[in-house]
Amino acid sequence: MVVRAGRGAYIVSTSLSKGLLRMKARLVKIGNSRGVRIAKPLLEEAGLTDEVEIRARAGAVIITPRTRPRAGWAEAAARLAKTKEARLLDEPTPTRFDAEEWEWD
Repeated sequence: MVVRAGRGAYIVSTSLSKGLLRMKARLVKIGNSRGVRIAKPLLEEAGLTDEVEIRARAGAVIITPRTRPRAGWAEAAARLAKTKEARLLDEPTPTRFDAEEWEWD
């Protein structure tokens, strides 16, 4: 537990309740915004690192690890290439662009 009074005051209290690590904190003023300090054990338990995604829902702010849109695609493609399933789902369909626009030397 960390308790500090005064300007920019904050209270951090961590506890284990029903198998979940919980933290109680106070919002602090940061310029025109507000922020919260999150204890290291809670960050580690949640798997949060430097970049996170934050969204709001009625009565809650949800912080999740930042995911990359195509994370894992290269590994999945490499695994697929080793199987007999690595093929196009549809045959290529030539278009007017193929016949008129391409110049082959």
